[in-house]
Formats: sequence, structure tokens, C-alpha cells
Amino acid sequence: MRRTRAAAVTAVTVSMLAAATACGGGSATEGGSNKSPKEITYWASNQGPDIAADQATLGPELKKFEEQTGIKVKLEVVPWADLLNRILAATASGQGPDVLNIGNTWSSSLQATGALLPWDAKNFDAIGGKDRFVDSAIGSAGAAGKDPAAVPLYSMSYALYYNKKMFQEAGVEKPPATWDEMVTIGQKLSKDGKWALGAEGANLSNNIHQAFVFSQQHGASFFDASGKPTFDTAANVDAVKQYVDLMAKDKIIAPGNAEYDKNQSLQDFSNGKTAMVLWQSAASSFKAHGMKEGDWGVAPVPVPAGGTPGTGKNTNSMVAGINMAVFKNTDNIDGSLKFVKFMTSDEEQKLLNKTYGSIPPVKAAQTDPAFANEDLTVLRNTLSTSAAPLPQVPEESQFETAVGTAVKELFADAAAGRPVTTESVKAKLTKAQQQMQK
Repeated sequence: MRRTRAAAVTAVTVSMLAAATACGGGSATEGGSNKSPKEITYWASNQGPDIAADQATLGPELKKFEEQTGIKVKLEVVPWADLLNRILAATASGQGPDVLNIGNTWSSSLQATGALLPWDAKNFDAIGGKDRFVDSAIGSAGAAGKDPAAVPLYSMSYALYYNKKMFQEAGVEKPPATWDEMVTIGQKLSKDGKWALGAEGANLSNNIHQAFVFSQQHGASFFDASGKPTFDTAANVDAVKQYVDLMAKDKIIAPGNAEYDKNQSLQDFSNGKTAMVLWQSAASSFKAHGMKEGDWGVAPVPVPAGGTPGTGKNTNSMVAGINMAVFKNTDNIDGSLKFVKFMTSDEEQKLLNKTYGSIPPVKAAQTDPAFANEDLTVLRNTLSTSAAPLPQVPEESQFETAVGTAVKELFADAAAGRPVTTESVKAKLTKAQQQMQK
């Protein structure tokens, strides 16, 4: 999944998920009808630098679909800050769009509501077959052993982007490969009103993505084998503290980043205020903010001292991506399937993933030379060698809210000059764990 999303009260999220199981609508086996065959509604996630950019990108493609099929697509680009809450409200009420984008980390949670169309063999056949998609992308579309709740649309991983000019001016020859190097280099770069590393401290999803990677690098897990939350273990406490300490202790993240939740860190990077940022597929956003190819470099996300990117304690990204789902109670099931087929066609996959700087989850589209550049080579290698999926549990969206909020509050403490201690981190994570267990 990608970019930002605002806080949702966990109790509300839980109740919505519970209600949605009963209110998802549609048949348990088939789903949907064809009462409105000439129109579908589509909620797209904000993939570009802003909503206007997404509308400009998607508009011509949706017109192309209408010309081919006679089906009009009513588009709404939904900010990440609102998307999950909008989806949960729609699943609870039964009043949602026909087709929508979801963060792949939400797949199991939304699957558990029963509101999304299952992608069984018949539905996959309608869009060209399941075997067109990369296996790891399908693996992030729902719980193991069940028909996927969505179809992969864009694949991504995290990378470390660095501003070449700022590195040159500071006399730094290469990007950090370990977190120790990040702190050392970062303190050279953090001066004269400029900062080494950008963050989105009020962005719950981004907080979870970073906390998850640090947790993996500490040999920890946020859930045990039975699916029980283990947020406040000593290793998880150390992992979250290490991340927040980049602001609180190491002073390489600007205090103002504690309030960022709408991709402001990308603007700071593009404007030369911040030298590095951890992000998924950021090239298109940098270009939109005035940067040119070659102004930035791309490297793997750092790992612990002495390590190189790989599995286990050298994991350096979560498996990221955007999936496309259909509401089970759609009133244009045939049109919805045709639209998903169109959006996952080889031609559209090449075009859209080029635009957004992501990697096509459709195998045939990956052969395009555009996906062999520096940016995407790092992202693709990370996905194949050193990325791990977030916990595949029905409560995943609640986990993002609870722990993401804890990290947000810790960043707020750091920005205000309040101590971020092992005890304060543990207290926040214990509170988040208790919220999950209610």
C-alpha cells in the first residue's frame, strides 16, 4: 500500500468491520447485478503528486474504456488520508462504488467483511486468467487458502532516495547502507535549516511500514503464530524507538515532520530542504515538483550494521502495492469485470505503471524497457530479495490504526521536546495492544 491515511478510531473500525460482514450485500457466490449496465463508479487512490495529476492521468484512459465498451466511468480520486475510512463506511452501509483501489495490506481485513467480490477461477477467467499476475502480488490480495479479494494493479517497495546535489555540497560520496551510517551522514547533512531525512510522522500507514521494517530488523513480530498481538515486546519497543529517535535523539529529521501526512516530505526533498526520503516509487512525484532525471539517486533502504539487504533481520521493505477490488453488490458486475480487465491489460499496465513509477504486477508488462531504469531496478530487486509482507491477519487495518497512532504520538512528543524513552514507547505500544484486544 502507499502514501497517507488519517487516524480512525479503532473501536469504530472494529464495529464497521463487524457490521460490514452482515451488510456487504450481493450474493455469497455470484455477487452483483447488471441493473445499470452503462455506468460504473470508480474510487481511485491518490498515486500521483496530487489529485489533479491523477485525474489528468486517468481521464484519457477512462475515456478510452468508454469508447471501447460504451460504459461510462465516474471517477473519484480519494486521498489516502480518507480512503480506508470511506471504504469501511461503504462496506458497512452497502453503498459503495462498483470498483475501487485498496492498499494491498488491507486485503485480508476487507476480505473478512464479505463486502468484496471474491476472485474465483470464473472471475479471473473473465479478465484473462490468474496466471498473468506475479505470484507474490497475488499473495498480497487476501488471506492464504481463500479466493483473493482483489486483483493486483501496481506493485511497489520502499527505496532510499537521495538528493545528489545536497550530498555533493556536504562532501558525502555515497548514500548510507546501514542505520549507523544514516545517523553519521545525516548529522553532516542536517545544518543551516536543512535536514537529512524526511518523514510523514502523522501518516499512520507510513508509520506502520517503517515500524514493521525496524521490527523485522530487530528479529521481532507484531503478532505471534496464533495471530495474537505482541506489540509491546522488548524488541518491538526497541524497533519503534530506533525509528522515532531519528528525530528525538539523532536530530536528522525536522521536528515539523511530526505533522506531515500528505506527502509534504516529497515536496521538501524536491525543494532541497531534505536530503533523503524513504518512499515507494517516488520518481513521478519528484518530476511533478520540478526535479529532473539525474537530480536524485536511488539506493536500498538501510539495514543493521554489518548486514546487506536480504531476508529476516536484513528485511528492508514491506511488500507494497495497490490492488483493485469490486464491491459484491455492484449493479454492473459485467461492466466492473470489463473495467478490471482493461486496467490490468498489458497496454494499460505499461502506461500506468510508467506514469506512477511503479512495477507492473502483470508478467508480460514487466518486459518493457521502461521498467529497467535505476529507480525500478532497485524497487524490483527489493521486492524479490528483501521485502516481507505485513501480517496477513483480518485485524491488519486495526493494527495499522493502533500502532500507527502510537508512532504518530511519539513523533509529536519528539517534536515538542518531550522525552522519548523506552518506558514511554512501551506505554504507547501497550495501549495500542489493549485497543486491539477489546
